[in-house]
Amino acid sequence: MADKEIALMAHLMRRAGFGASSSELHERTAVGYEATVEELLRPDRQKEVDMLDLLRYHPWAWKPGTAQGMGHASWTYRLLNTQTPLQEKTALFWHHVFATGVSKVDHWDEVMDMIDLFHDKGMGNFRDLLLDMAKNPAMIFWLDNNENHSHAVNENWGRELLELFSMGVGSYTEDDVRECSRAFTGWTITPKLPRYPMGRFDWGFEYKDDDHDHGEKSFLGHTGRFNGEDIIDIICEQPATARFIARHMYNFFVADEAQVPAWSVTPPRDPEAIRALSKALMDNDYEIRPALRLLFNSDFFKEARVSKMKSPAEVVIGTLRMAGGSEFPAPGLGMLSRQAGYMGQDLMNVPSVEGWHTGAEWINSGSLMRRTNFFAEVMGDTERPGVRAIVDGMRSKGDVPPGEFVDGCLNLMGPLEVDDRTRGQLVSHAAADGDLRWAPDEESESTERVSEMLQLIVSLKDYQFA
Repeated sequence: MADKEIALMAHLMRRAGFGASSSELHERTAVGYEATVEELLRPDRQKEVDMLDLLRYHPWAWKPGTAQGMGHASWTYRLLNTQTPLQEKTALFWHHVFATGVSKVDHWDEVMDMIDLFHDKGMGNFRDLLLDMAKNPAMIFWLDNNENHSHAVNENWGRELLELFSMGVGSYTEDDVRECSRAFTGWTITPKLPRYPMGRFDWGFEYKDDDHDHGEKSFLGHTGRFNGEDIIDIICEQPATARFIARHMYNFFVADEAQVPAWSVTPPRDPEAIRALSKALMDNDYEIRPALRLLFNSDFFKEARVSKMKSPAEVVIGTLRMAGGSEFPAPGLGMLSRQAGYMGQDLMNVPSVEGWHTGAEWINSGSLMRRTNFFAEVMGDTERPGVRAIVDGMRSKGDVPPGEFVDGCLNLMGPLEVDDRTRGQLVSHAAADGDLRWAPDEESESTERVSEMLQLIVSLKDYQFA
């Protein structure tokens, strides 16, 4: 099996999921790249994570209310155990786009319901997803559409729908924002019972016809007595919408772009790729799955290796899945679920409607230290099954000199490519203790040496990129 085929499969699994073990990469490569893409695109053919297993051991994970940090746990559990990684990666993608945070919503359950929606429909139709977002109680509250009345228009949802969720700055006018907002008057949340003494009750969508502005509206060159569904239909007729979503897909799955607010003045990194993805969306009535198929099978994707900084969620989940041992809902799951937040990506609690800034902006001195310490702790635990598998993989090679020792660890962890200077430093470190040997009286020491090498590797900048 050619090394380049393994490397390509590793690239696919990092971007379309959260990485894969060496044994999984070999199994998938034997099946074939395109067949693997098709499997990833069909999560309905795989077994779902049984969330009841989580609730048996952590009943607080169901409707955690406002408990600090507990709201992340159910998604973290699913991310750690999923057999459908692209489904979860796509949910994370839409969470980037439709940024909504518990800091204002103050209701973990409602934000998790939105994540579940991305999980269930994220590879479906964008027009349908956009309509679901317009009716989502967390989104309505997050962007104040419950305060949008026929007699007092609130433009918050209407503006962000156009600016950040569909078309992007420069594709509409201020008049369009106003008319769009008028069309969504009366789209609100059902009255709810107080939170005490039984805890938070679920919110629901309600359309109040008597609070809707039934007057004539002019939007993007169209005139009529539009309601919200009509606005979304018009939005999805615009080529700007396809380009905007295509650029989001490229930024998330392919390579780091400029930050979203700069897109109106900064051209795409790869205009041809954006054109191809836009066409796939338009030609397929905004079905996401065909666009993802084109993306993962394209040359621009296959050639975009080590061109994307891993987000905290990607690198935390990827490391835990590689190391193994966190699949069971053991005590400490709540703490694990908070690790990405400590590194700058508090899942389900985005800093603003703009979402997170990606790429190099994930990294600062504090977040880098937090990343390095966490990864080193995880990969230094030789009781974890994934770490043990790497140790066993090195043992199977027999006694090896320092260069082969380093190359073996890099291969079993990725394969991970590093430059000659970095490899030389790792080899120099390994050479200080001589060859890696597996005689009975040296096995314990060699196990520790492998563990130490893994800790060094996860601290490299190369590990931070996908």
